[in-house]
Amino acid sequence: MTDQISTSSRTSLMFLLSLCVALFLVAGCAKKSNNATKVTVAGEAVTRVEPDSAVLVLSVVTQSAQAVTAQQENARKSDAVANAVKATAGSNVEIKTSDYTLQPQYDPRDTRLPKIIGYDARNSVIVTMSDLKNVGAVIDAASRAGANSIDGISFVLRQTSPARGQALADATQQAMNKARSIAQALGGHVSRVVEENEVSTVNETQRMDYDSITRGYAVEKRAPTPISAGQLSIKSNVQLIVEIES
Repeated sequence: MTDQISTSSRTSLMFLLSLCVALFLVAGCAKKSNNATKVTVAGEAVTRVEPDSAVLVLSVVTQSAQAVTAQQENARKSDAVANAVKATAGSNVEIKTSDYTLQPQYDPRDTRLPKIIGYDARNSVIVTMSDLKNVGAVIDAASRAGANSIDGISFVLRQTSPARGQALADATQQAMNKARSIAQALGGHVSRVVEENEVSTVNETQRMDYDSITRGYAVEKRAPTPISAGQLSIKSNVQLIVEIES
């Protein structure tokens, strides 16, 4: 009987000890939570890098009195342009159609009942290439093959570029340094990051328009069209909500 009471007493004592420990931990967590302060900090980093890709918009425009003739001639020249680009652009070139139109042309002198005097066929393709040294040569080769409108050139940075990640890391580090400085001034430390938001933009304004390029330029055997890629600016903004404990 005594052993049973002793066992019951030990069980009760262990339960009370466990309860006290649990209450102590809860009180400690509550105290810890009460001493926590949330602070919003921001970081910004701007990096200038070389672009890794060029995007060209090439068009073949053909005209004829008959729609089928304009279409067939356009198809022949467009195929020749695609082959010329592939042969000149180097590795990792991508060509895709961006626009195709076949439209009638009217006699502007007849205002009452416009008369169709011919047809315009236009086939535009987007060329994405990574060998920037060959951009000028591609323009010349495409013009010789039949492209008579170079609508634009853009120098871009691919999403997988390490430069994007570096700019983001620099902005994040700047934000964390601010958070640590605030925590030190408050006599505490940064316990955790509650929320993170980031925005990265690339200034891809290095763009030149060659609308209706001079046809005779590329036909003659001259030096390749000079194209300079320049540099791009990567801007990363990071906003952190951190918890500071004193």
